[in-house]
Amino acid sequence: MPLTLQRLLRAAALSAAVVLAGCASLPPPQAERFSAARTDVADTRLAQIALASGQGMPTGFSGFQLMPEGPTAFNARLALARAAQKTLDAQYYILQDDASGKQFLGALLDAARRGVRVRLLVDDFYTAGKDALFAALASQPNFELRLFNPLAVRSGPLGLRLALSLADFRRFNRRMHNKLFVADNSLAITGGRNIADEYFMRSDVANFIDLDVLVSGPVVPELSDTFDDFWNSAQTRPIDNLMRVPADSEVTRSWLQARLAGAAPATTERDTDVLGHAPIERQLQAGRLVQIPGDGRAIADTPKKVAMDDPEASFADSVTQRTIAMLSGATSEVVMVSPYFIPGEDGVKLLQMAVDNKVQVIVLTNSLDATDESLVYAGYAKYRYRMLKAGVRVFELGAKLAPRQAGLGDFRSSSGRLHAKVALVDRRRIFLGSMNLDGRSARLNTEIGILVDSPALAEQFGKLMTLRSMGAYELRLRGEGEGVEWIEHDADGSQKLITDEPGASWLGSFKDWLLLKLLPEDLL
Repeated sequence: MPLTLQRLLRAAALSAAVVLAGCASLPPPQAERFSAARTDVADTRLAQIALASGQGMPTGFSGFQLMPEGPTAFNARLALARAAQKTLDAQYYILQDDASGKQFLGALLDAARRGVRVRLLVDDFYTAGKDALFAALASQPNFELRLFNPLAVRSGPLGLRLALSLADFRRFNRRMHNKLFVADNSLAITGGRNIADEYFMRSDVANFIDLDVLVSGPVVPELSDTFDDFWNSAQTRPIDNLMRVPADSEVTRSWLQARLAGAAPATTERDTDVLGHAPIERQLQAGRLVQIPGDGRAIADTPKKVAMDDPEASFADSVTQRTIAMLSGATSEVVMVSPYFIPGEDGVKLLQMAVDNKVQVIVLTNSLDATDESLVYAGYAKYRYRMLKAGVRVFELGAKLAPRQAGLGDFRSSSGRLHAKVALVDRRRIFLGSMNLDGRSARLNTEIGILVDSPALAEQFGKLMTLRSMGAYELRLRGEGEGVEWIEHDADGSQKLITDEPGASWLGSFKDWLLLKLLPEDLL
């Protein structure tokens, strides 16, 4: 879910009159409180499981297990939280106050009460209404909570907070988009999922198709290092620097219990997921995880990126730049999966160059009827014809087509939306993480991910990437200068030709066309 200027303008407009009253400012920062990932974890159960899971791997390799199904990914986090003995580090862009958010926070709180040190870092943009909850959690022993790039205004709806923060536009326009969960500095989960019902197949309206990866081995301390960089950065504030934290009293503990109670149980997992993996809880009980070996490394943007005014400086050595470098080294095939895909002029030239060099290029993004950001889609659509003409194969996930693929989860009556962020090169090198292929990820938001060289892991991802059966339209040119058309592929091999863009309306198209004339592309 990107932060677009369209959304900012809409929210700010709701409270434009309040702006005249003046703008708030953040309190001065407190003295630095440094902490780092614990390294005395070799005696923990999770460290021993990680060691057992890596037996037989080449020296220096890490282990990876893809988690394409929401229930598995959510329950894996709960299982790691229950098994942790010394430390839990969690870093998220969105942490909602819904069933999933309450269960996740409850699991962290239970761990803290067992004596596990919990560090929770949340981007501040979507935290409206959660201050009392966060402050109460931070009052508990062993539970530390910090906010990244906080807004000065703490109360009221998002629109009001933004309106009163307009004097500091750069702050609220640049966010920490990272997603990371580390247990005992031994096992980690990273990928595209935030903590909210729609990421774990629990929404009745729309559910995201996403991808996380469970990691063991040398990459885990690298991921912990990135967490420490953000946790101790100047862009992060402890919660007690922004609001009053109550005393750890019986009243506070009772309030927390009531606040986190009533969350629905996690969606039941299947005995094995679409890749044939048992639930992570069962793997942990067995003392060994299903891990695919690979030569991997963690990559993350510096937290200082959000304070950089020079777009070239913020792009240099970014997650986006390093991923593009991997893509540029392709010799036979590139697959790019991104829910928000805006290649820009330079990107289109790179795609054309790859095709000219006999590299097959495949792009999977959302269709208009699946996206939750129509303006971002409009930014992508203006490059679509040129990509097809260059020879790029383009697929768009359909909101109603995706639920037909049973292997992706039980959508019930909800629609499907793509949220996974993956890039695959020559069926051996793969990127998985939080980064979208757009200007916002490249130059404004911070991102995290892993780069892995592993033909076996790439092959496993390829099993998921059955584009025609996973509910994606295949796009093709209608004729010279006549636009594009959509091909709907059915499981029986039949095809349906669609000439009108799925989900399009004249009013929505006009609105997005007008906004595209007004907004810089990197702000979409």
